[in-house]
Amino acid sequence: MEQQMIFSVSEANNFIKALLDRVPQLQEIFVRGEISNYKLYPSGHHYFTLKDAEGAMRCVLFKGNALRLRFRPENGMKVIAFGRISVFPRDGVYQLYVSELSPEGAGDLHVAFEQLKAQLEREGLFDPAHKKPLPRYPKTIAIIPSPAGAAVHDMLRILRARWPLTEVKLLGVRVQGTEAPPEIVGALRYANRYKVADLIITGRGGGSIEDLWAFNDERVARAIYESEIPVISAVGHEPDVTIADYVADARASTPSNAAELAVPDRNDVRARLTALERSMTKTEESRLSALRERLTALERKRVLRDPMAFIADKRLLLDYTQKNLASLAEKQVGERRQRFAALCASLHAMSPLAVLARGYAVARTANGTVLRSADKVTVGETIDVTLGRGSLVCTVNETRGENNHGKKL
Repeated sequence: MEQQMIFSVSEANNFIKALLDRVPQLQEIFVRGEISNYKLYPSGHHYFTLKDAEGAMRCVLFKGNALRLRFRPENGMKVIAFGRISVFPRDGVYQLYVSELSPEGAGDLHVAFEQLKAQLEREGLFDPAHKKPLPRYPKTIAIIPSPAGAAVHDMLRILRARWPLTEVKLLGVRVQGTEAPPEIVGALRYANRYKVADLIITGRGGGSIEDLWAFNDERVARAIYESEIPVISAVGHEPDVTIADYVADARASTPSNAAELAVPDRNDVRARLTALERSMTKTEESRLSALRERLTALERKRVLRDPMAFIADKRLLLDYTQKNLASLAEKQVGERRQRFAALCASLHAMSPLAVLARGYAVARTANGTVLRSADKVTVGETIDVTLGRGSLVCTVNETRGENNHGKKL
């Protein structure tokens, strides 16, 4: 009887791995599916599962390949993965070792653009409140372009034609390729550190999305946001929109348009100054005309033509006024004296002393209370009687009179 070969678990796993590794179709395979169970480990490796309605496959994307991704994988994202299928001997599980990953339907650059745009918008990098106003008459402008590009020459030509008083400094960088983002960031930080300008223009001419990708780099976006000097983004043509456009303090549709936004047109300024000059001249002429008319009117006045006669008239008027005031004062004093005498007579007639002088008397108790009724004193009580002249101290021997009802007491 032929002896059966017995494998250990690891031997069986390695045997299966060797079989799969010899199948050419499994070494370069495209797999379409939906990402689930996505995890990014501190090592930089990405682990996830690709699934469809009828199955699932474990996948791994190592750090070296992941660094080439332009977008961030997410659960639920439909993708196409390229790589090789093999067995991980330790677990005995076959999996797809992914070397390339791209979104299905949309390009990876488009997905990366939308993901970074959403992230920076959540962080507030597009907030209009953060955007700085552009200087109206910049003294110095720093342009961060490609020195070899046509865009920089167009900007220089327009800047000189519109406002030759502005000094222009060129901070040449690469605007395309993997080295472009760090060079653009370095130029922005240099301009801010040494305050080389009042305004910065960064951008380039048109091109494909790949050509313009440096201005969709997160590092460039954050450097523009952190700039203390206002930044105009001028990337590509009118339809081209980059992340830098959203972050910058102002967006120009083209590099030429950036130059137009950066400085005023000297012809417009000259026209405004001419209009202001005409307006000021007209205003001053009107004011001078009004002053001349006023001066002419003053010259016609008697006080200026014959001041001594004017003074004499005023003296006569003053004498007349003084006489009137004296007469009026004397009349008012007489009237008030008569009124005072009448008031004194009325007051005297109503005075208690006048009543006493006519033969009446006022009786008071020992404590000074005025007596109005005989029932308020008792026999033997001492009372004080005030007369028109002097007073009497009397002792009550008898009380006579009527009560409030007219009856004898």
